Amino acid sequence: MTLKTETRYAIDPETTKTLDTDGLRSHFHRGDLFAEGVIDLIYSHYDRLIVGSAVPGSGTLTLDHMAETGTAGFLDRREMGVLNIGEAGQVSAGDDEHTLENGELLYIGMGSGPVTFSGGGRFYITSAPAHRTCPTKLIKLGDARRVDLGSRETANERTIIQFLHPEVCDTCQLAMGYTQFQPGSLWNTMPAHLHDRRMEAYLYFDVPEDARIFHFMGKPDETRHLVMANEELVISPPWSIHCGAGTAAYTFCWTMAGDNVDFTDMDMVGMDELR
Repeated sequence: MTLKTETRYAIDPETTKTLDTDGLRSHFHRGDLFAEGVIDLIYSHYDRLIVGSAVPGSGTLTLDHMAETGTAGFLDRREMGVLNIGEAGQVSAGDDEHTLENGELLYIGMGSGPVTFSGGGRFYITSAPAHRTCPTKLIKLGDARRVDLGSRETANERTIIQFLHPEVCDTCQLAMGYTQFQPGSLWNTMPAHLHDRRMEAYLYFDVPEDARIFHFMGKPDETRHLVMANEELVISPPWSIHCGAGTAAYTFCWTMAGDNVDFTDMDMVGMDELR
């Protein structure tokens, strides 16, 4: 088994607007995540969120200790969300093993001990610091909260599937789900918004091989963009907008951590404010 880790430091918007393409990508973008036989994790200094992947393949992978957390066990002071974007696979925590089908999510509470991954899953991992233990819970697609938004006329007909949401699963501070676009719809969250009380991370997946997503970031009057391919990740600072448009329909997983777990807590940005 291989455990691969890296740290991403928080930077301010004044510094960010001076970066070129490579500089932006080195701070906010990550590709090549889902390697077989590897647990690959990024420790972000935005809200201390950890994001990454585990692909067990024909073996098993166990996440027990990560030096960056400063604790003996990974979940000693943390909670975790695990989304399966691959074939059916198993995730074990504590005394329980859970089978996750494609598109299902497992919440694991603080203090659950080592986490083991096996089977055909491609597991997307998110984790945030916690100050209380919430029950571990497997959330099937039918148990998630669904919100249909947008229209064909504005090219943003989409379904938001909310898993780690106050109406679905009790968490300490993680909020998590994913958004699926209907064919012919490409725009996500426009008009744009931000929420300075919490950061966000995006994993783009189900993106056709020859398609790309243009992820927009930055202060409303200093926007930048990142070009994203399938199964690539964006770390979005709390001061930044986060919206995107693709060359084909796609899905993205959103994860938030910070002061507020209310999904509708947004500071809207008017179209006339964007530059």
